[in-house]
Formats: sequence, structure tokens, C-alpha cells
Amino acid sequence: MIDLKPACDRMSELLMGLTDDQLTNPTPCTEYDVAALIHHVDDGCLRFTALAQQDTGSVSASAVEPNATTPGWRDEMAQHLRTQGKAWDEPAAWQGSTDVAGLELPNERWGKISLTELVVHGWDIARATGLPFDLPERTLQACLAHVAEFVPQAPLPSLWAPPVDVAPDAPLLARIVAITGRVP
Repeated sequence: MIDLKPACDRMSELLMGLTDDQLTNPTPCTEYDVAALIHHVDDGCLRFTALAQQDTGSVSASAVEPNATTPGWRDEMAQHLRTQGKAWDEPAAWQGSTDVAGLELPNERWGKISLTELVVHGWDIARATGLPFDLPERTLQACLAHVAEFVPQAPLPSLWAPPVDVAPDAPLLARIVAITGRVP
């Protein structure tokens, strides 16, 4: 098991620090501006929570409408993130396997993908807005171990750009985003 709560908490803090005028900023995840990326993260948050709770009907359904422009979206998403962190605290969340849109993976892998989404997209949002995004070393180590193994052999390789070279002693977060094709 991996504790997702530090990444969930940090993402929540990051979103609370955003200003509304930053929502249209472009991000390193080039198909999204900040608002669209926030929607993507929130949608994923709800789906990964449903997966952890073994609510497979909600995993495939469209989870949320774009919400980064509606009143209270930050508080709503913070609640979604808290729920996600707690859901993955349950040992049962990491057991078995789940088919999501025709892709069956062990739930342990889905949990690691959930962590990666938070870490990499948190970095994307921070980079796009100039805000800090610091995570505990333990969280970053878990994410790095996952992306180093999973991304080069991902079942959907089109989700990632080719890796970017960084020094072997680069900071953990820089190494993570480099593996996913981002320039740290």
C-alpha cells in the first residue's frame, strides 16, 4: 500500500493557492489549460475513488462536469481529494484487479496510477502557475518506482511523450516528470 494522502493534500493546497486568472494558463500537459487539467484531475479523482471502493459502475461513468469556474469548486475538489486519499487507505482497495474500459490491471497498479496522476498533474499545474509543489520523499520515491517501470511499458503508450534526459542525481520530482516526457 502507498499512502496517497500527502499527494491529495498537496494537490488541494495547490488548488487553494490558484487565482482565477491563472485558470486559462497553458500547462506542460499541452492538451489542457489549467482549468481543463483541474477538471481532468477531479474526474480522475472521483473515478480512482470509485475504483478503490470497488464501485466499478462509477469508474467508467463520466464523473464530473467541468467545475473550475463554478463557485466553491476548490472546496468541492478538496473534499474529493480527501475522500480519494481515505479510500486508498483501505487494504481492500489494493486487492484484486479491475477492468476499466477494457483494460484490466491489478488494483495495486491502479492505486499507483492514481498517485502518478496526482504527482505529475500537480507538477503540471504548479509549473503553469508558478506555485510550489513539494511532496514528501516517500511519496516521490513510490511514484518514481512506478513511473520508471510502468511508463516505458504502458498499455496505452500514447498517454506519454518520449522521456526527457535528466541527470541521474536530479531531484526526484524532476526525474518523475522527465520519464513522462515533460521538461523539468
